[in-house]
Amino acid sequence: MNDAIHNHWPEYLMEAAGLGIFMMSAGAFAVVLYHPQSPLAQVLVDPLLRRVLMGCAMGITAIGLIYSPWGKRSGAHFNPAVTLTFLRLGKIAPWDGLFYVGAQFLGGVAGLLLVALVSRGLVADPSVNYVVTIPGAGGAAAAFLAEIAISLGLMSVVLAASNTPRLAPLTGVFAGALVATFITVEAPISGMSMNPARSFASALPADLWTAFWVYLTAPLLGMLLAAELRLRLSLSPVICAKLHHDNPARCIFRCGYAR
Repeated sequence: MNDAIHNHWPEYLMEAAGLGIFMMSAGAFAVVLYHPQSPLAQVLVDPLLRRVLMGCAMGITAIGLIYSPWGKRSGAHFNPAVTLTFLRLGKIAPWDGLFYVGAQFLGGVAGLLLVALVSRGLVADPSVNYVVTIPGAGGAAAAFLAEIAISLGLMSVVLAASNTPRLAPLTGVFAGALVATFITVEAPISGMSMNPARSFASALPADLWTAFWVYLTAPLLGMLLAAELRLRLSLSPVICAKLHHDNPARCIFRCGYAR
């Protein structure tokens, strides 16, 4: 444990900062698109159009983070379900996995609290409500199945792309495009989380834990299912836990690129 902290603490901080920035972006764009005092929210009354714009904003944020210097070095997980899936695949050491998950939870909360401070409480307005993820009209069961499905889809694409040489450099683009698509299409069902730390970061300041078990379990189940399918189908081996490896940044994972 001490060796992991001593040698890899910069990557842990980068993971915390990555999800923190993602949550800052989510809170800021939600205020612009949904708060009743926002001029843009007053003009854009169509909920589908709002979701399209929110999806594009968050997809671009995800792509920017994945290809940022910090994302290239940490691997750009920013999600406990992603980290634990790579742990299952044997590509990350247990202590690194533990500290990555802890950093992601802390970073997500810190990012959203910073938005609340800077916006002087606008993100706490009921129209935004800390961008909490709660089930839609279909209830918790529908949200649970939807979260499994989108998490399975995202991780399947990430594993397929990142382990195909000609597609690997585009893995972050594919991931960002899926984030944008899921926010547009799936958000009315579950709020579109795919990330336990992201949902926790919103639920904590909002003190709203409606069906939180969905967001704690379904993303992990979906992504682990993607990993199991890849192993069972005997597809090409997973090379590394980084979403973007075509860069000179150091790699702390059980990486196969050197071989």
